[in-house]
Amino acid sequence: MHLTLRQLKIFEAVARHLSFSRAADELHLTQPAVSMQVRSLEEAVGLPLTEQVGRRVFLTSAGEELARHARVVAQQLREAEEALLAMKGMRGGRLNIGVVSTTKYFAPRLLTAFRRIHPEVELRLGVHNRGEIVQQLVDNDIDLAIMGRPPQELETVSEPFAENPLVFVAAPDHPLAQAKRITPKQLSKESFLLREPGSGTRAAMERFLTENGVAPQRTVEMTSNETIKQAVMAGMGISFISERTIALELATGHIARLNVDGTPLRRHWFIVYRAEKRLLPVAEAFRQFLLKERGGLDDPPQGKEKIKPAPESSRASPRKAPARTRR
Repeated sequence: MHLTLRQLKIFEAVARHLSFSRAADELHLTQPAVSMQVRSLEEAVGLPLTEQVGRRVFLTSAGEELARHARVVAQQLREAEEALLAMKGMRGGRLNIGVVSTTKYFAPRLLTAFRRIHPEVELRLGVHNRGEIVQQLVDNDIDLAIMGRPPQELETVSEPFAENPLVFVAAPDHPLAQAKRITPKQLSKESFLLREPGSGTRAAMERFLTENGVAPQRTVEMTSNETIKQAVMAGMGISFISERTIALELATGHIARLNVDGTPLRRHWFIVYRAEKRLLPVAEAFRQFLLKERGGLDDPPQGKEKIKPAPESSRASPRKAPARTRR
């Protein structure tokens, strides 16, 4: 096969977006030019790589296989480019960050603060649910992830950089909204508004309720914090949510925080990357920014929920090494 790097780069964009037009926009090409390059690639491979059903584009089995290799090639070329730029003393580069959906309430503020220090950096931010972020780490599609619960599915380096307090909330006119103290048992008959399975917030709530002998009788599953907030305000039930996602609603009195014993649960936000990944200068700069400046967020608590760091390693700076998780 006679494949060119240009063809692989174009096909990787098509495979990622499953769209010729969006790939063309990203690469600053015309859609016919992208289509022509993919057709040339198919001729070189001798197999169809994409198929179109209506207006949707799908990858064939051959396309899936080639896309996997194209991603590796694209990542290695980017790493080579940025390593050479670093050797020249240049501070630019591209940074691919994946964040779980809950962090969208503060992630833009972090990136804006980072850009003030490094205006030459090109940023790409993807907001997804936890499962999708974990898969992006597995596929090496992102440099760094911000999430509340580091994955156990693969070996990663995870470092806490800010507090993530989790609280129970309800509509302001809920009978428990004005109570000064609520035992977990008092929640047993409430309707719970939950995130999807796999959500770190949901896992923390389920663990808290189980430890306190509470088995929810009625639950409603929802796929976003925005939907949950609207449902809480409408009086559909109570929920368990990161306090950072409801700052505006608490300030305006549209949502009430419930004074449940044992809450807020003190969790953390983590910066996460694959253990075998060598962070390029721009990714390392962002990591250091979060750990030192915390992006303007509050410092992690020093109390009972502090995550213990792993033993020091050769990669560690004078501070202790970040925690690693293994398959």
